[in-house]
Amino acid sequence: MPWTITPEPPDSPTAAALWRAYYTEVSDRYYLLHEGRRTAPDELEREIAARTGDELRPPSGQLLVARHDGVPAGSAGVRLLTPETAELTRVFLHEPMRGKGGAPLLVQAAEAAARTLGATRMILDTRHDLTEARALYTRLGYQETPPHNNDTYAEHWFTKPLH
Repeated sequence: MPWTITPEPPDSPTAAALWRAYYTEVSDRYYLLHEGRRTAPDELEREIAARTGDELRPPSGQLLVARHDGVPAGSAGVRLLTPETAELTRVFLHEPMRGKGGAPLLVQAAEAAARTLGATRMILDTRHDLTEARALYTRLGYQETPPHNNDTYAEHWFTKPLH
């Protein structure tokens, strides 16, 4: 099987590179859509430095890295918000790796990690322009719900029971 998904410390060089790629893509998509520009370099560096990923460390979180034929291809994070509720975050695949079956495997591995942490429900939020993500979550059984947070960039909220 060309895909492997394993836990990764959020401060590893692999995790840092994937976080940079994730944040660059989602930030650029937002600014191109709303302001016709890419993310300013100083803003990009400030936001990347501000998000250490510490909430994605055991015992209350987990960062997973997907590799395709051994090459880091994407990531997903899980963090407990309550003993029963986990949040799915930082779901990302490099663009050339999309459409190869890795995204569902990554989300399913994150669900398994959430169960291991004791969660019985997964929640997430996403933006309207991230249509691929919304389609993936719906395909994997997530249901759209009313807002569960007031994140400035969140426009869609989802939940899924983890049986």
